[in-house]
Amino acid sequence: MSRILVIRLGALGDVIQGFGPFAAIRAHHPAARITLLTTPPYARLLGAAPWFDAIWDDGRPRTLRGLASLARRLAGAGFGRVYDLQTSNRTDWYRALLPRADWSGTAWGASHRHPRSEARRALHTIDRQRVQLGIAGISDFPAPDLGWLAEDVAGFGLPPAYALLVPGASPHRPGKRWPTACFARFAGEASLPCVILGGPPEAGIAAEIRAAAPGAIDLTGQTSLPAIASLARGAAFALGNDTGPTHLIAATGCPTLALFGADSDPALCAPRGPATQVLRHIPLGDLTVSQVAAAVSALPRSGSPR
Repeated sequence: MSRILVIRLGALGDVIQGFGPFAAIRAHHPAARITLLTTPPYARLLGAAPWFDAIWDDGRPRTLRGLASLARRLAGAGFGRVYDLQTSNRTDWYRALLPRADWSGTAWGASHRHPRSEARRALHTIDRQRVQLGIAGISDFPAPDLGWLAEDVAGFGLPPAYALLVPGASPHRPGKRWPTACFARFAGEASLPCVILGGPPEAGIAAEIRAAAPGAIDLTGQTSLPAIASLARGAAFALGNDTGPTHLIAATGCPTLALFGADSDPALCAPRGPATQVLRHIPLGDLTVSQVAAAVSALPRSGSPR
């Protein structure tokens, strides 16, 4: 079993919640050559991680030619075991390309199958993957070392004390967003300057927040994921919607409050971290600033590596 394949295609929050399973697989197979099959955004992110010897970014081919190329690549790699952490219909089908390999996942005929039962669907992603790996003989889950996930952020010139805001979310899931006006009021009333994180599409949200809170700092479109991790290690706390960067911030140990509405169930997918709390309100838009401020004040202050 010297060659092992791990499959995790996305999305960002799911990949971050895979850090623990990645570390457990590496600890269980310290001498194996482990390859990650993923997609381009996460190949770049995990290129410096200590868990993999090789990373393939063609895990979700868009054409028949691409699929044929992936099939040839898988068939010729000599993998003795596969840990399918994506467990989608697509990756279940990939098992047919590696019929002789031990397979941990949900695919029919897998040697270490975790059936798609109601009990499985009721588990949080991290707990579900622990059960799946347990079926394959992995019982030790060391805390993943995230020291590799860092970038110099001194150039942003931030003050010694600041908070992080993550006011965006998936564009096709607007119900996952606490209203921008609420983030703006929170920032305006906060005792610390708030640093706004997000991609270029969140620039308008950041402008609205800064209009109400001129002391807020707009870093939308300026931060890589390693930079966000470094900013999180220096932050007093973070407040964010259910979106990938919030998961990343929580994983670093930064005290984090994650906001949930009806569009996602925190019992299944909430960010996990040593100082993380969840506040769910349905509808999310009716959650008041005072309720959020009280929850932020109650955040654990231990567990952060700052």
